[in-house]
Amino acid sequence: MRKFESQVQLIKYKVLKEVVRKTIDGNLMEERHKMPKEIIPGNEPITRCCVYKEREIISQRIDLIVDSVKKDEAIIEILDLACDECPSERFKVTEVCRGCLAHRCIQVCPRNAISTINGKAYIDQDKCVQCGKCKEACPYNAISDVMRPCKKACGSKAIEVKEDKKVGINRDKCSSCGACVYKCPFGAVIDRSEIVPIVKALEKSKTEGGSKVYAVIAPAISTQYNAQIGQIVSAIKKMGFQDVIEAALGADMVAYYEALEFVDRVGNNEEPCMMTSCCPAFVSHVKKNYPDLAKYISTMVSPMVAVSRFIKKSHPDAVVVFIGPCTAKKEEARQDDIKDATDYVMTFEELEAMIDAYGINVAECESEAMQNASHFGRVFARHGGVRDAVVEVIAEENITDVKFNPTACNGIDEIDKALKLLKFGKLPFNFIEGMACKGGCINGAASLTHEPKDQKLVDKYASEAIERNIKDSLRALDLSDINLHRH
Repeated sequence: MRKFESQVQLIKYKVLKEVVRKTIDGNLMEERHKMPKEIIPGNEPITRCCVYKEREIISQRIDLIVDSVKKDEAIIEILDLACDECPSERFKVTEVCRGCLAHRCIQVCPRNAISTINGKAYIDQDKCVQCGKCKEACPYNAISDVMRPCKKACGSKAIEVKEDKKVGINRDKCSSCGACVYKCPFGAVIDRSEIVPIVKALEKSKTEGGSKVYAVIAPAISTQYNAQIGQIVSAIKKMGFQDVIEAALGADMVAYYEALEFVDRVGNNEEPCMMTSCCPAFVSHVKKNYPDLAKYISTMVSPMVAVSRFIKKSHPDAVVVFIGPCTAKKEEARQDDIKDATDYVMTFEELEAMIDAYGINVAECESEAMQNASHFGRVFARHGGVRDAVVEVIAEENITDVKFNPTACNGIDEIDKALKLLKFGKLPFNFIEGMACKGGCINGAASLTHEPKDQKLVDKYASEAIERNIKDSLRALDLSDINLHRH
């Protein structure tokens, strides 16, 4: 068993593994009520006030994994029972306060929430609106800011504190990026799972007449395991997948046609800018927070959708499962205009639990080749990869009559800066690559590890591609009947 980053991740793994194991055995529904006690045995709690509360939280986790996601339900959910340990008082005056004569904190407070008691500043939490002006004004940095980790992580400002001091998610702003899921230290934010129908589809595929299940694996896999990627491919096939296809092949498709779309829209029709469409969290962030700019998003589908449609062209009855580090992909796959493509989405965290539940040792698997994509399709996994791929297509097509001036936005903060400049006609670039996760997909919320990752691992993986050019990667493919556009 690998080393887990936190107790939260370990609990998540244990729940997922048990759900998969019981689904394989065919007794999930009969034994789901036993799982909380199996996962947390004994009478001693791990972190909560009592073991019974911990088990109830486990039970709620199981419900969100086992019960299918309804159309009106979101992928990212809050477990209210688990959301009770973070301090509700964000700004507090510490012992560093000198009781200075200036009292700038009092002067800047818009709600008169600060007074002095025994010469020291005091914040009335009933009046405080958590604007932070007092902290900025204090010359001694004596006011601490204990913003909740989930709220701090949310670049889209979708996390809100409710009247009961628990958090809620503003669905009108949420991009489903999953940063809050990863950052919550109590595991109170969870991404819904489709692992049960995936396992059922795999088990059914092993019977006569069962549809074959195909895995589409994101290039970010190159940073996830110490094992060879070919061994991961072998492990996936041992679970029952018919084949493993690189999402990077879809990236080649998207990069090629996105470059041509750029020439048409910016070059021929003089649009000020075009934005990429491969990161669903970026696309969602634009549509929800900058709706007037959504018209500049490329009409191309994401690599996940492109390669899924490619598979279903040859195998119409295939079940396609995307495997990657992204929770937003789960939301993307459900969208009305593209839900014909990818049947299910599974994260790397879920893949790990699933491989172990099937009793497969990755280190003992023989390495199987996976050669479906070009060098540039594979670098989509890192920051700047999409930009580099489009640059490559423009060079391959010898496009010289249109100026290509791109920028690669690394995370929501940089995205917001570029979008605001575009909104006011001040953007000095005409192409925006947007990646909601800093560093790109290799730092997706549902990665196995969130340690700083070496982007050179992606470049090494890309260098191993047989096809160096995007056109060479696509030359043998018949894409004539595949719809690569969203609308």
